[in-house]
Amino acid sequence: MYALAIGGLGTPELLIILAVIILLFGAAKLPELARGSGRALRIFKAETKGLMDDDDEKPVVGSAATTPAEKTQAQLELETRQRDLAARQAELDAEAEKLRRDNPA
Repeated sequence: MYALAIGGLGTPELLIILAVIILLFGAAKLPELARGSGRALRIFKAETKGLMDDDDEKPVVGSAATTPAEKTQAQLELETRQRDLAARQAELDAEAEKLRRDNPA
């Protein structure tokens, strides 16, 4: 029983916490919350990776801003993927809103 203890909480305590979460949010909302958390983590991971990549690049002296001609192929592909993901996310959000309106809980 002590092998499953997390932060001093045993199995019965964790089950009670899980039951309270289900009661508060409702079983129908939990998958949506998990999806939102997953999206947030993916965005956070992409942003931190982007910041680390920006730190690795050396600044060009005398260059105020990067023009489209100066962007690398990888940057262009990344921007294209980001636009595609944003469009897909908008489609999914619209579909979810439609489902919510059609099936009020």
